[in-house]
Amino acid sequence: MTAPTAATHADPADLPRRIGFWGGSAIMVGVIIGSGIFKSPTDLARQLDSPWTALLFWLMGGLISLCGALTYAELATMFPRSGGVYVFLREGFGRVTAFTFGWTYMILIKPFAAGGIAIVFAEYMNQLTGSDWDPRFTTCTVLIVLTAVNSVHVQVGTGAALLMTSLKVAALLAIIVLAVVGGQGASANFAPVASGMPLYLAIAPAMAAVLWTYDGWSDVGAVAGEVREPQRRLPRIYICGTLLVTALYLAVNAACMSVLPVEEMRQEERIASRVMELLVGPAAATAVTLIVLVSTLGSTHSSIITGARVTFAQARDGLLFRFLGRISPRFGTPIVSLWVQATLSCIAVCALGKFSALIEGFVFVMWIFYGMAAVSVIILRRTRPDAARPFHCPGYPWIPLAFASCAAAMTVLSILADPRTNLAWLGVLLLGPPLYWVWMKAAAMRRPGADAPAD
Repeated sequence: MTAPTAATHADPADLPRRIGFWGGSAIMVGVIIGSGIFKSPTDLARQLDSPWTALLFWLMGGLISLCGALTYAELATMFPRSGGVYVFLREGFGRVTAFTFGWTYMILIKPFAAGGIAIVFAEYMNQLTGSDWDPRFTTCTVLIVLTAVNSVHVQVGTGAALLMTSLKVAALLAIIVLAVVGGQGASANFAPVASGMPLYLAIAPAMAAVLWTYDGWSDVGAVAGEVREPQRRLPRIYICGTLLVTALYLAVNAACMSVLPVEEMRQEERIASRVMELLVGPAAATAVTLIVLVSTLGSTHSSIITGARVTFAQARDGLLFRFLGRISPRFGTPIVSLWVQATLSCIAVCALGKFSALIEGFVFVMWIFYGMAAVSVIILRRTRPDAARPFHCPGYPWIPLAFASCAAAMTVLSILADPRTNLAWLGVLLLGPPLYWVWMKAAAMRRPGADAPAD
């Protein structure tokens, strides 16, 4: 296997570099903080005996994400181009693996993720307004409006991301401050209470819930081709964003645990609403609903920004239809990729329509590629020892290996938990190599005498 050189894929007609540190951080944090932080604490309370154990899981999730962020920071500064994980896989494993990731990302992974987050927004909007609109209609409307915002100008998109990210961070800080100032916390709430599930059985579902809540830290790599001074800014965005979210998640969970006993947390589907109700009063339920709306809207918005860049990068490599790589001459955005992504996301929402169905496939498939992208660091250290590396992953090779091992463990545990569904997803991935062969054959027929790139 020979990986193409970085120069092979240089493209002078790339997206303009208009994203700074704050815009990139807003995109990253905006993708991460979605609906998970309002759903996962209940799951962990039901699965684990001790609040301290739950906090340990949240810390472990942050450390795993930080290992991934440090690993990807090296790759992103080596290849500061649009595409993120797609680019890392292409450089480390070659075009077949990159093609397999790219087409599943466009058809399945990103539509499921964006639709899954947006449908939570639709459900909470119905609760706030007292309406009974079909959540699928509201979800598709949100996806279309946010895609239009991101089509206009990348700085309009990042400006909106910065605003929504600031609002949701402020909302989480408000929960933390009110819990501290309110003085209703009780140390007795941290005493262990048997959950009925042995720890060894609880590890997989609890960690899956945590890692889903942290997911999104990798997405800043997708917009690396638009970040100004990427060699300097990208590592700071990866590291600062991950540390900020980890600190917020630990503090929010500790605040909720200090107010609610474990038994009550296990019964509450909307922990944040209950905590705010105890701290402020019944009117707080509306405030929390607004917080969730802003959080999910911001996460969907940032997800739309990053998702289209992967399809754009693959099209520029000739591994998807060329028209998907078109840049709007007026706005400098990947206009076609954005609207194709919106269309596919709406189809996924209308076909499945449930949050759980939309995210289950995303989590399983994405963590396979997360682990492989981390291994790319090790491959490239061996195959390109003299390549410029503006940022070196600290603790190499242990940090990339630790992250890749966690990704492999997540894959195995997911198959054991739901073999039928996840083996079906694995079968979809295995279609990648034969589809690549068909694609390259078709490309060769369109260009007589042209040789397909070696892998």
